[in-house]
Amino acid sequence: MVQPQLSLHVLAGIPLVEPGDNLIDLLVQSLELTGLSLQPGDVLVIAQKIISKSENRYAYLDEVEPSSEAVMLAIECDKDPRQMELVLRESRCVLRRRQGVVIVEHRNGYVHANAGIDKSNIQSDEQRPRVLLLPEQPDNSAKRLREGLQTRTGIAPHIIINDSAGRAWRNGTLGFALGTAGFEAVENRIGEPDLFGRELEITEVAVADELAAAASFLMGQAAEAAPVVLIRGAHLRASEQGSESLIRDPAKDMFR
Repeated sequence: MVQPQLSLHVLAGIPLVEPGDNLIDLLVQSLELTGLSLQPGDVLVIAQKIISKSENRYAYLDEVEPSSEAVMLAIECDKDPRQMELVLRESRCVLRRRQGVVIVEHRNGYVHANAGIDKSNIQSDEQRPRVLLLPEQPDNSAKRLREGLQTRTGIAPHIIINDSAGRAWRNGTLGFALGTAGFEAVENRIGEPDLFGRELEITEVAVADELAAAASFLMGQAAEAAPVVLIRGAHLRASEQGSESLIRDPAKDMFR
């Protein structure tokens, strides 16, 4: 269905998140500061980094003992072997490698560069560097936020935890849904009529990724400090499906 109008609002005043911070409190305060209140059908798109930070998904490199496999991978890719050890621990398998980057299948199923492990936009002591891992179970994190906001506000918004990634066939990164709660992440349109009455045969729409990318455009990738975006007008299909439906079966993945 064509959406007549879609609005996106950056939530103001989200501070630098620390381990143990109550994200429900921060989101409610930010909504009030922005002059918004949740409405039925609203979507909150939340940057992965603040989820990982609140869940203390930091890893200190001086505590990591690299395996021989990690050392070899680091030599091939010109990377820190300790970080490569973390990549291997967070991954099911390495799919591609070249100087500067390792493409893996994350243990949660998505294909990601360096297992999503990052050191940008995090505070780190030069004497004791640390990196940030992805949330352990993003769908569970999204579900907890949805339930917590319903308890506090009476409204259960749809939740998207987003990250940025490259694509095998195009340049540049874009936002994608790492975790979801409350709606169909992939809408099956097979059997619906097109403009001329012909039935759609293969059309499935990754609505979670489309909305994640739209929000990511406002969030930015550098010093914008805009980790939460409210989207209104999306008219999503309610579901407890989660984000797993976004991950293509490896047997059908022509790029592996």
